[in-house]
Amino acid sequence: MNRRAFLFGSLAAATMSSAALAAPVLQVIYIGGWDCPPCIQWKNAHNARWLASPEFHKVTWIEVEAPRLKEAYQERYWPGDLKPVLDQIPRKSGTPRFLIVKDGRIVSNEFGVSKWASTMTDLKKLLD
Repeated sequence: MNRRAFLFGSLAAATMSSAALAAPVLQVIYIGGWDCPPCIQWKNAHNARWLASPEFHKVTWIEVEAPRLKEAYQERYWPGDLKPVLDQIPRKSGTPRFLIVKDGRIVSNEFGVSKWASTMTDLKKLLD
């Protein structure tokens, strides 16, 4: 019986691992600054709904926030594994910025509170 349970468990784990590897990795990255009025506006208007949304639970959410919005694109505020994403951003200024990254590549790059709706539209297309 223990052998069967072990064999079944191993097969189930292998199947789940294969499925997980096949699914694209989607990250949504928010870039903001503590002293950024539009960032505060976005958080007040959209953050709670975003955190409760079904889309939020299907992606990896990352916040890159610096004490000053002018520092938001400095490497020291970006986790080391996000350096390749930072390198892909063509214009390193402006907050709030919303990036969607699929398998390590930026597929959506929107700037400004009004562009959150565009980010969500892009995300829903990618998740379908």
